[in-house]
Amino acid sequence: MKILIASDAWQPQINGVVRTLMTTRDTLQRMGHEVAVISPDLFSTLPCPTYPEIRLAFRTSRKIKQIVESFQPDAVHIATEGPLGWATRGFCIKHGYRFTTSFHTKFPEYVEARFRIPARWGYALLRRFHAHAERIMIATPSMAKELEQWGFKNLVRWSRGVDTGLFKVRDKAFLQGQRPIALYVGRVAIEKSIEDFLKLDIPGTKYVVGDGPQLDSLRQHYPQVHFVGAKVGEELAQHFAAADIFVFPSRTDTFGLVLIEALACGVPVAAYPVPGPIDVIDNSGVGVLHENLQTAVNQVLQNPPSAEKCREYAMRYAWEVCTRQFLENLCIPAKPTHP
Repeated sequence: MKILIASDAWQPQINGVVRTLMTTRDTLQRMGHEVAVISPDLFSTLPCPTYPEIRLAFRTSRKIKQIVESFQPDAVHIATEGPLGWATRGFCIKHGYRFTTSFHTKFPEYVEARFRIPARWGYALLRRFHAHAERIMIATPSMAKELEQWGFKNLVRWSRGVDTGLFKVRDKAFLQGQRPIALYVGRVAIEKSIEDFLKLDIPGTKYVVGDGPQLDSLRQHYPQVHFVGAKVGEELAQHFAAADIFVFPSRTDTFGLVLIEALACGVPVAAYPVPGPIDVIDNSGVGVLHENLQTAVNQVLQNPPSAEKCREYAMRYAWEVCTRQFLENLCIPAKPTHP
């Protein structure tokens, strides 16, 4: 089958959305499907305001038309609500292609945190974006419940996976510093509430893996914290595995791929009881969720689950299973034939 994916999030960006989409593409190809991606690297781009690491495509209409007409997809999936997502959506509506979308990022909360624009305005815009989709793929039941309250319909489940061959229990000597080592992995940005982690009174050493607009200022304000920048592949997995606790301060993630990557490396989690952590951790015994993040951290450190228990729990998240969910959700054929 020929599957077309449109995404504003793509390499060289480093985040959970990109890892999810790239791994899904690779898994689909291993299954024998042909996949084409409409991504920013195919277009002229401008830096995103306040977040220059993200490139926004422009002058997209003609090339999108060429890609779709040349590829002749059996299914179309629009993964993000950026310029490429809107442009591909417009083409599909105009030319009679059915398509699915997915909800990866709570942009209304991000915009509210950065610019004080009410989240309800952002959700009204996103509701309009997704309204023409045959199905909207979401990662967790709690995220579905939240979106239903905002008026979204046709929600279906598309879970996430972890590469258990890469993310695994390893020697903890990779990271230096007094134990315990507390780790955060993700964008260094205001919407991730990273300062909730940095301000915690945790014995030992804190590490931050990631890049983002707050990186320089937080390095200055928290000189005792090890900010090591963005990591990928083997080096990322080594950072995860060398930690003693993974702290996830975000309240705006729809899943939190890093949660299961940490668990696959045998590292327990402390987080807020919000969508994402609720669905991944809940009462599994591999982490603690609490409205007081300090309490969550303290409870994990006082009674840490074994590395074996954390990894065994993570093993239920397989990319092959998630990719089959994705396939089942697609609309085939993308362009129905009429007698």
